[in-house]
Amino acid sequence: MRIRSILSCLSILAVLTANTAGAVPLLANGNFEQNTNGGNKQLSSSPIDDIHRTTLSGWTSSNGNDGGYNFVLDTKLITTWDSTIWIKKYESELDRGSVFASDALYYPGVLSQTVSGLTLGASYVLKFDYAMGQQVGFDGDNLNNFWQVGFGNTKKDSNKLSIENGGFSGWQSATMKFTADSAEQVLSFLALSNSPGAPPFMLLDNVDLRADVPEPSSISMMLLGGFGLVGFMARRRKAAAV
Repeated sequence: MRIRSILSCLSILAVLTANTAGAVPLLANGNFEQNTNGGNKQLSSSPIDDIHRTTLSGWTSSNGNDGGYNFVLDTKLITTWDSTIWIKKYESELDRGSVFASDALYYPGVLSQTVSGLTLGASYVLKFDYAMGQQVGFDGDNLNNFWQVGFGNTKKDSNKLSIENGGFSGWQSATMKFTADSAEQVLSFLALSNSPGAPPFMLLDNVDLRADVPEPSSISMMLLGGFGLVGFMARRRKAAAV
């Protein structure tokens, strides 16, 4: 009877292994490549007939009145006068294409997306890349800028970034875990700073939200241990019967 219970648990683990080889991404347009009116523009809170504004597919940018001082920037142009916001210095080991950008000190808007199909009480893992650069035409150090991330009623802050005059922070990676309070919740990002400075721009890229599931390697170890236990108990039963 004990062996049967163990085998039943192992069957469940085997199903988990098959289903968790890679949890399904829950966000749309997490790399900000899709837009409604072209890239390299300031964001609007809703699609409008304005050649200078755009919206990000799947996302809403708003400060309550309009899209806020938020932008989608082309990193190929970001240090040139062709960029809608010109950053003094930019470095990246990757070709990042389009990124979301927000000034934490000048009418920042909240970037948000409604996530559906969540399981109440389940854990979810959010990952994203972020950086900070300074706008051309301004001088001074920029201290303690960060992303405030909201998921439903929960808020968490990224590590704070600081740069010297004209500097660039380099890209950082963040991982956060959240618990779903309902089947549908809003994920949001707001650029903030608790220290005044010359106009900084917080950058955001590769936003990814998935269900928090065990790593396949961990499940495999559990399976191997379980089968080993079944074998041991089978041998013990056989020896007892002799």
